[in-house]
Amino acid sequence: MACPACGTELPADAPVCPKCQLSGSLFQAVREAAGPGETDPVSLRTIGELLATVDLSKPATPAPESPTLLSRARFPPPPEREVAPPPPEVTPTPAPAPIQEFPELPPVPTDVELERRLEEYVALGRRMGLDFGRFEERNNEARLTQDRESLESLAREMFVHLISALAEEFESALARRNELAAFCPTATVDVELDAARQAIARRDLSGALRRLAHVRDELQRSEEEWAVGRILVTEGDLLAGTIRELGGDPAPALGPFDEGRRLVRAGRRSDGERLLARGAIALWAVLEPRLIEDLRRLRDRLVEIRAAGGDIETPVQELRSVLAELRQRNFVGSIVAYRRVRSFVDQMSPPGEVPDPSGELVGTLRPSPSL
Repeated sequence: MACPACGTELPADAPVCPKCQLSGSLFQAVREAAGPGETDPVSLRTIGELLATVDLSKPATPAPESPTLLSRARFPPPPEREVAPPPPEVTPTPAPAPIQEFPELPPVPTDVELERRLEEYVALGRRMGLDFGRFEERNNEARLTQDRESLESLAREMFVHLISALAEEFESALARRNELAAFCPTATVDVELDAARQAIARRDLSGALRRLAHVRDELQRSEEEWAVGRILVTEGDLLAGTIRELGGDPAPALGPFDEGRRLVRAGRRSDGERLLARGAIALWAVLEPRLIEDLRRLRDRLVEIRAAGGDIETPVQELRSVLAELRQRNFVGSIVAYRRVRSFVDQMSPPGEVPDPSGELVGTLRPSPSL
């Protein structure tokens, strides 16, 4: 028998996968959920039946009780036993140092150096898309009058303006790098950022701009290359968080997810993405029965609100969205739609009464236009 998440060969009665730590109680659920999906799971039929009981086009009748695809009795807690320790976590590379202070102003140049410096600053300002129109006007005026003092003052102002803009771009790139480093390696970006910081410290503005252009290109490439992994990590975090919100424990299903994230950070993108995807399925196996249970609670509340003449069209539309997203196996979309239903229902007062922000009852539920 192979682990349905990582493919490790296991004995038939293995209580947990020693490699990815997936609980044996979830093996069958992950196999079924990761299958071809030729038929709708019972969970979809259950949500469809819940929806029918509050659908604006149908009378409100009690919902039939349907077993879920992943009932709690089917997946008892794994037996307590000593398991293999998780694989060592990949320690992210320390982030490049930020710019602590700006370099000193350049020394007073000769006439030829001053003219060359001003030309360089104007060109850099244009390349960076800065508004240097006023600087260029002052430069032209001072050169016509051969006002060296004004030219020196202008060079200092332009230098400060350019250094500030480069530092701001550096900090923005560093923030993007730090966000990316939570998902994948950033060695090339780190090298270029360090080089850009050193160029700024040397007052090499052209070199700093060139290095930052390399950083932008590398960040864009990495963000595109690792986009799937980032989406899968975000999905897993959302699933695990929702399980906890509903009083559950995602631990039996977190092994593949954590191992997948570790592999992605280590640069093994394909292996990591595969485990992250299977980890999401395992987390859904834990979440699904609790989600169905809470959807029943929300269904009952909507029936009460509708019976009292309340408008439930908006949450019913969101319930339809839950069903539609699940048919596409879009766990994130399903949870987002579910949370909107929950937010709407949990903010409603008891039937027939609506609280104002102070907590006083001030009126009745708004009648539904469809009733």
